Amino acid sequence: MFGATEWIVIALVVLLLFGAKKIPELARGLGQGISEFRNASSEIRKELEKGAEDTQKNSEKSKDEAVK
Repeated sequence: MFGATEWIVIALVVLLLFGAKKIPELARGLGQGISEFRNASSEIRKELEKGAEDTQKNSEKSKDEAVK
């Protein structure tokens, strides 16, 4: 993909564009965004699993009532 030279050039361009003081703020914001995304993904996964379990329980309950 990219070699070491390309990464160095990209790092220098970023340093020139944003300055040394702004880069930690950008990295912090990026980290917070990734963290929020992971939390949201985790919540969605839990909700989907809960919905699947509820559907399965309702399905089994309906089968038991139909047999009676």
